[in-house]
Amino acid sequence: TMPKEPAILRQNILDTTAAVLACGIDPKKCFLFRQSLVPEHAELAWILGCLTNVPRLLRLPQWKMKRASQSNEGTVGLLTYPVLQAADILLYKSTHVPVGEDQVLHLELAQDIAQHFNKKYGEFFPVPKAILSEL
Repeated sequence: TMPKEPAILRQNILDTTAAVLACGIDPKKCFLFRQSLVPEHAELAWILGCLTNVPRLLRLPQWKMKRASQSNEGTVGLLTYPVLQAADILLYKSTHVPVGEDQVLHLELAQDIAQHFNKKYGEFFPVPKAILSEL
C-alpha cells in the first residue's frame, strides 16, 4: 500500500520467490506465479469493492493502526486492501485459508463479501474457513 522503487520491488519479488522455494515448495506440485500479472485480482477487487461499505472497512483495526502511522491520513489503497485480500481468496474459490490471529477479521470480511455476493447473484463463491496457525 506504499509506493516502492521499481528496482527494490523487483528484487523483493525475487527474494520472496527464493524464500518460498527454500521452504520446500515444489514447483512441480504447485503453481507459482506473480499475482500482479493476473489482472483478475484487481478486477474482482473492484467488483467486490462495489459491494463493500466504507464504514465496515473503517472499523478494521489494521486500518486504524496503519492510518495512525501515516499521520492519520491513510490512503484509499490502505483502506481497500482487505477487499483486495478478499478478491485474492475468492478468485480461486478457496474453501480454507491459513491465517494468523491478526488476519481473522480480514477473513471474516471475505466471508461476509462472499455471502453478500452469493445472496445477490446466486451461489458462486464458497465461504472460506480459517485455518489458524499455531505458534
